[in-house]
Amino acid sequence: MDTTSVAVAGAVTFLWLGMVLAISFLEAPLKFRAPGVTIPIGLGIGRMVFRALNLAEAVLAAAVVVAVATGGPSAAVVTLTAVAVAVPAVQLGVVRPRLNRRSDAVLAGEDPAENRSGAHLHYVALEIVKALALLALGCTVLAA
Repeated sequence: MDTTSVAVAGAVTFLWLGMVLAISFLEAPLKFRAPGVTIPIGLGIGRMVFRALNLAEAVLAAAVVVAVATGGPSAAVVTLTAVAVAVPAVQLGVVRPRLNRRSDAVLAGEDPAENRSGAHLHYVALEIVKALALLALGCTVLAA
């Protein structure tokens, strides 16, 4: 890959990774431990934060795709880019609607302990895959 593409793809990839780690693995679980934050308040905050994160991810994903596509990437870089871009698409298109239905029910007064959903675990598993793909992509791009 050419040096400009490497620099842009590496920087944007690690920025994206940092945002995922900060929001998904730090802010999300901690907000429910803050004094006075009820489950409905936490869900409302989470929806706003993840909506913003997903918008930022779309912009960052587009920037990574452009940088990689214009830089003469290796097959490994193309594959890791595809994984990093596909995971949020699956999260938004498949898992997020189930999470939204669940949070709608809780916000409407349903007891969160009843009818637990596995969608949250699927979302977290995909976040782990995404974080690992971004880490591998960033390292692979910089090693090129």
